[in-house]
This record gives sequence, structure tokens and C-alpha cells, in this order.
Amino acid sequence: MKAVIMAGGRGTRIASVASDIPKPMIPIEGKPVLQWELECLRDQGFTDIILTVSYMSQVIMDHFGDGSGCGVHIEYFVEEQPLGNAGALFRLKDKLTEDFLLLNADAVFDVDFQRFVAFHQAHGGLATLFTHPNDHPYDSGLLITDSHSAVGQWLTREDARPEWYKNCVNAGLHVLSPKLLEHRPDAAKIDLDRQILKPLAGTGKMFAYQSPEYVKDMGTPERYEAVCRDFRAGRVQARNLKRKQKAVFLDRDGTINKYVGFLRDIDEFELLPGAAGAVRKINQAGYLAIVVTNQPVIARGEVTIEQLQAIHNKMETLLGQEGAYLDAIYYCPHHPDRGFAGEVSELKIDCDCRKPKPGLLLRAAEDFNIDLGVSWMVGDRESDIKAGIAAGCRTKIIPKDGSLDEAMDEILEITDGR
Repeated sequence: MKAVIMAGGRGTRIASVASDIPKPMIPIEGKPVLQWELECLRDQGFTDIILTVSYMSQVIMDHFGDGSGCGVHIEYFVEEQPLGNAGALFRLKDKLTEDFLLLNADAVFDVDFQRFVAFHQAHGGLATLFTHPNDHPYDSGLLITDSHSAVGQWLTREDARPEWYKNCVNAGLHVLSPKLLEHRPDAAKIDLDRQILKPLAGTGKMFAYQSPEYVKDMGTPERYEAVCRDFRAGRVQARNLKRKQKAVFLDRDGTINKYVGFLRDIDEFELLPGAAGAVRKINQAGYLAIVVTNQPVIARGEVTIEQLQAIHNKMETLLGQEGAYLDAIYYCPHHPDRGFAGEVSELKIDCDCRKPKPGLLLRAAEDFNIDLGVSWMVGDRESDIKAGIAAGCRTKIIPKDGSLDEAMDEILEITDGR
């Protein structure tokens, strides 16, 4: 599979860091950011590269040549006249006859591209967008997806958004079908997002691949410094799902939000004091923050899947407003006891995912390559602790007079943040 990397950016916002070289050549830990990208691709078997270059293009071409020094093969497309960030693709369409990766040279990433591509192929869409949660979803571009990960809405920072939404932020990495290049928009400059991708929202032909892996724009001096710190701390490479992950599994009711019995009404959902701060500590310590929750209200017919999703959207929105995010939410919809009016008969089973059984944790471990032995299960009930023990995790129960924030302080003191 070919990888097209858009490396023509001037980098005006980051000029104070390096004004005499093109943005993709700005060094991180002694290497140009573009070189880190090429090596990440090479290590996963993606060696057929096309670079689209413009500003100070000769500097890039002189440094990388044919790519052999990085173990890849590079072709160049030099954009003499501004074509927009997608215009070059239409000039290259004879070379892009199969699905291809489209990446930005001003993003720092270390992701498992094999997983990304496999997801795209399994869903059969025209475009798959790499998405992730972040700590500022309220001012980021969001994708609203359905239960099959199809993108229904594409919301820019300026667009009105729902009151409650999933923290699903477009990260700027793509797998695209060459079918998207069959009809060129009638414009001198072509914008990838506005003219090619955003019109696919709601068609069932564009999907979001949600991942906790590291992808960050380094477009400002502040972001550049943050990326450099992450490199030095090993956080960039550690988040690649080819490597074993560590997680803190969190119960929901009574741990993150106020316990109200069987939560049915979204208006009754309220974050507990300190909960967002605790999740933020999990994020900053390099753990995945994963909710695992029993939701028998589904089997009892008291809450629909759509209503539960709305409640979880509220949870993600409230956490995001305080700079915290969840990497995943797993729920058990089953309940073994019968006799409830409106119950869903096919969900009235003795399953393997209802805590204290460990099914939710085991499923998450499979999805995210989690090392359960260095991970934690935190909750306010004995069933949470039993589930964690059964999965092979370390455990922490929150006492009635305690909080998730206090529990995380104790965990991080024990592990020293590792």
C-alpha cells in the first residue's frame, strides 16, 4: 500500500522555532519530524512513499533523496502552484490505483497502521479517518458516528454541536479509496476536508477508526515543546498498540458519577467531585482510562441502547470540559433475572461480561493489547474487585467516604506513575 505524505506546509505558526527550514524538517530529538514518520511506516512494511512538497521543497528532497537512507522508496510531487491540500492527489491519481494512506508531515505519530488498514478493509468504505479522544474536544473537529462507526456528521470547530457528544476527534490520518479521485471538484484549489471528505458524512461510506495511540499536531511552539517532552518521556512510542498497554479500568456508577440506583434519566447523571481530575491523572500517567459498567437497565427494558449512548456522551462531554478523556467504554447489557415489564428476552441471560465476571476487561485487553498484570480495576463495589482479580489486575476499592481522585493518588504513589 502506498503512503502519501503532504509535506508542503510553510509552518508560519511555528516559525519562531525554526524559520530557515520547512516545517517537516523541524527536528525532534535530533531527527526531522518527517524522518520519524518515515521510520514508523517503514517498520510496519509501508515503504512505497509519495511526498507532496512545495515550500523549500529542495531542502526536503536533498535530505531524503530517493528514501534509501531511511529504508523506503520516495517519489516526489512538487507543487509549483498552490493546489489546496488535496489538489496534488488528483494530479497523482494514475499512481493511486489502490487504497492508500494519506498523512500530514506536520503531525507527530506512532500508530499501528496495520490495525488501521485492517479496520478500513473490514468496513469497505471510501474513507476511514483516524480519530482519538483528546483533552480539549470542545474546540476540536468532531465526528459523530453510529454504532457501526460510520460518520454521520462532521463538525468543525465553528459548527454548532450537540449538547452532549462522544469525544471523537479527527486526527488527520486517513485511508482513502482511489474512487474518491474519479471526479475532480471544479476549483483551482481543492480542500480535502470541505470538498472531499465532509460531503461523505451521512452516506455510510466514511468510517471513524477510534484509537488511543499518539497523534499530535506540532503546529505551534507550545505544541512543539509538548511533543518533544513526550518523546523524551517515551510516551509517543509507548502508545503504539503493537506494544503492551497499561490501563485503569473504572466502574461508572458510584465511581465516576453520583450513584442514583438504576440510572435511567440523563438529567440525573452528575460527575462526582474530583472524578474529572482523577481521570486526567490517568491520562497524564500514560494509562488507558477504560470504563467497564454493568447496565442491566438495557435488559430490563428501562433504557434503550440509544439512551445509554446519550448518557455516555454526557459523561464524555463533562469530562472533556475539564480536560479529561476516556479511551473506551464497555458495558454489559444483560441481566439474568426475568419478570420485568418490557424486558428484552434475548438479553436475559447469564453472560460472561456482567461483573463480577471479567468479560468486559478481557475484551478490552484483546482490543487494546493490554497487559492486565500491570493494570488496575477501580470501583466502589465488591463485584468490581472480583472482576479485576478474575482478570488478573491489581485492584482498588473506593470506600464509602472516599473518592476516585484519592484512589488514583494512592495508585500512582504505589506505581510512581508507571
